[in-house]
Amino acid sequence: MQVIQTQQLSLQQKERIMALWNAEYPASLNYNTIAEFDEFLNNIEQLKHYILWHQNETIIGWLSVFIRNEEIWFSVILDSNFQKQGLGKQLLNLVKHDFETLNGWVIDNDTSKKSDGSLYAVPLPFYLKNGFNVLSDVRLETEKLSAVKIRWVANIKS
Repeated sequence: MQVIQTQQLSLQQKERIMALWNAEYPASLNYNTIAEFDEFLNNIEQLKHYILWHQNETIIGWLSVFIRNEEIWFSVILDSNFQKQGLGKQLLNLVKHDFETLNGWVIDNDTSKKSDGSLYAVPLPFYLKNGFNVLSDVRLETEKLSAVKIRWVANIKS
C-alpha cells in the first residue's frame, strides 16, 4: 500500500474517488457526474488529498483534509473490500502527524442505505477506537444527512 499526498486530483483520480464515494457512502450523498463532484471539491478551502493506492494500480482509499469555519476537517472513504485490515487507522495516523486537531461529521444511525441497497455501517466505533470524541450536542441535520460532530485533538506535551 502506498499513500500519495496532493493538492490537485487528476480526472482519473476524481473518477475513481467519486466511484468509491458513491459505493461506500449513503446513496443520498451520491454524485451523478464528475462536474457535480468537481463543484463540491472546488467549494472546499485549502483541500489536501491523501490517496491510498493498492499496489500502485487502484485507489482504494481517500482522505481529504480541509478548512471549514476556521477549523480543520476531514472526510475519509475506504473501499469496503479493504476495511477491517488496519488501513483506515494507518491513513488516519498519517494525517494525525500533520495536524493537531481533526473534525468530522459521522452518521450515527443505522437507517442509511448505500447505492447497492445494503445498510451503511455506522463508523462511530472506529473513530472512538482511534481517539476521537463525540460532540453529541453538535449535529448536522439536512435532507441528505443526519450526523454528529467528532473531534480528535493531539496529546501535545510541553
